[in-house]
Amino acid sequence: MKLHYYPETDSLYIELRKAPALDTRELADGLNADFDDAGNIIGFDIDHASGRLDLASVEAIALPLKAA
Repeated sequence: MKLHYYPETDSLYIELRKAPALDTRELADGLNADFDDAGNIIGFDIDHASGRLDLASVEAIALPLKAA
């Protein structure tokens, strides 16, 4: 998973997995979800992110991480 912040548009893209988006659906005003060709969700796009989210910190809690 990757977080991409674009200051020029004040948008945050949460990439859940690397795949081309075939379909985008608006879930709420300023919140879009991208789907692959099999209908699996691959990411979320959040408009006006700095006003909707606390972008000062990111936490990961109890993720099953493996050493690289």
